[in-house]
Amino acid sequence: MPEMNFVIRWPDDTTETCYSPSLIIKDYFAPGESYPLADFVDRARTALNIGSERVGEKYGMACGHALSQIVDIEQRSADFIGKSDALVTVISFSE
Repeated sequence: MPEMNFVIRWPDDTTETCYSPSLIIKDYFAPGESYPLADFVDRARTALNIGSERVGEKYGMACGHALSQIVDIEQRSADFIGKSDALVTVISFSE
């Protein structure tokens, strides 16, 4: 499976490199675009679950790294809940 990383900037200007087991992430995000926090989390959850399912179809087991990445994103996003102007920016993709 073609895995990739994507770099994001959280609302507090910290950056994080995230993992995707599939290029599906490109269908949900574009480099340079900013997304409202809840929208970002929903898109990331959807894309990473699809990627994990693709790994499961190919190898017989879901991608634990992708599922862990979802948890990490959800936990980090909790720091910004309640901030109506919180945006997450996708900085880049690397394959």
